[in-house]
Amino acid sequence: MTSRFYRLPSLTALATFEAAARHRSIKRAAEELNVTPGAVSRQIKGLEEELGIPLFGRNQSGLALTGEGETLYATLADSFRRTADTLDAIRAGRPQRPVTLACTDAFAKCWLMPRMSDFWQRFPDICVNHLVTDDAHGFRRAEVDLRIRYGQGAWPDEISVQLFEETIYPVASPTFAERHRDIAPADLPSLPLLHVDWVDPDWTGWDEVLRRGNIPHAPLPGRRFSSFAVALQACQAGQGIAIGWHRLVRDHVAAGTLVPLTGLTLHAPGAYHLTWNRNLAMGDAVCTLRDWIVGQAATEAIDTTPAA
Repeated sequence: MTSRFYRLPSLTALATFEAAARHRSIKRAAEELNVTPGAVSRQIKGLEEELGIPLFGRNQSGLALTGEGETLYATLADSFRRTADTLDAIRAGRPQRPVTLACTDAFAKCWLMPRMSDFWQRFPDICVNHLVTDDAHGFRRAEVDLRIRYGQGAWPDEISVQLFEETIYPVASPTFAERHRDIAPADLPSLPLLHVDWVDPDWTGWDEVLRRGNIPHAPLPGRRFSSFAVALQACQAGQGIAIGWHRLVRDHVAAGTLVPLTGLTLHAPGAYHLTWNRNLAMGDAVCTLRDWIVGQAATEAIDTTPAA
């Protein structure tokens, strides 16, 4: 390959590599680019030969980036996305400053969206793209500017700022709570528990809640949900008891649609953090959204207990 004015390899090779890295698949990259898998492999091989380093390896789940490949992908994805945003702005005839913010479905519905109207009113020229998924593997660091996540606060290649800590406690509908007004924490295993099959390993389930509450229990039956928000809807409908994450249920508790049950309250092992990729440049729009989220969280940082 011949280097161009900016000492870049072939732009076709770079675009092909970016697609393969984004999909972690030669086949899917070929389908996106409308070429054969062999053509994709040849472009990547030529790029690796020019750079003198491997960009891909293999693991149990298939195609994997090397350290150098991950760095190159992060830079290319950021550059291509910013170029696409600029072209969209040119086509639209007006300036746009899009920022991609990622978080879970539960956090988006229960905390972020009710507060975003303030941001939109204060910064109408900033376009926020929301990437919402409960699959932690669905986030690629190179494709998001900011991410709100729950955990211990230390993630590879990410800078994190703690937003607030969390507490958890059982919640039920008012009618369910009235029917079981005299129950104690020890009675929880015998009641209908609503489980959330969370893909995030940091999520706390009923087994851990009961163990940390020193409540003996056998294997726990109950209805299972793949979405925390849907589990809350079932809880509000009186179908059982859910684990209430205070930051996510506080508005429901304040409105009276959910009621804390038994008095059991535990400090959650993790906290909510705002993170961003330390390898990507942070533009003015990203900084504005970051500072707004931190400011919103600061007003609520000390509120960690349910209403009486």
